[in-house]
Amino acid sequence: MANLKHLSLICSILVLATISMPQGHCRVFQPNDVKLIEETCKNTSHPDLCIKLLEADPHSSSADVNDLALILVNVIKAKANDTMNKINELLKGGADEKGLLSSCANKYKAILEGDVPLATQALQSGKPEVAAFEVSHSVVEALSCEDDFTEKSPLFDENNVMIHAAEVTRDIIIQLL
Repeated sequence: MANLKHLSLICSILVLATISMPQGHCRVFQPNDVKLIEETCKNTSHPDLCIKLLEADPHSSSADVNDLALILVNVIKAKANDTMNKINELLKGGADEKGLLSSCANKYKAILEGDVPLATQALQSGKPEVAAFEVSHSVVEALSCEDDFTEKSPLFDENNVMIHAAEVTRDIIIQLL
């Protein structure tokens, strides 16, 4: 009987604590935080792509806008790695445009070794203006790779994916300013 009284007292305290908790300390989670993702993505240059990329990451369900930007910086990293793998395959296969592909490899190396780590560090330290600059540089690198070719490059699809993913990332980072 004493245990029942203690249990009743504990339940009463929990109910009172919950009721008296300020509303600012509570967050209502939407399924997969669709509302935050949709609101954030509608202010980007490629809303559908933005939603697709973010919903593909399970961490987006509990992310704030800064975390969404970090998720997309990781997407840039993954896309850059995919592109580097394709460049290496093309170079091993004896592609005609070895000089141009090597130039693209250097551009994507700059994304992987410069832009991505600097953007990540900037977002983690509350400097979105630096992150936006670095991510914008990723757009420039991918555009430059494509523009080096007189015809459509063998990296056309990869370059476009990088450009669009980086534009979306930049657009989200700008929302943090």
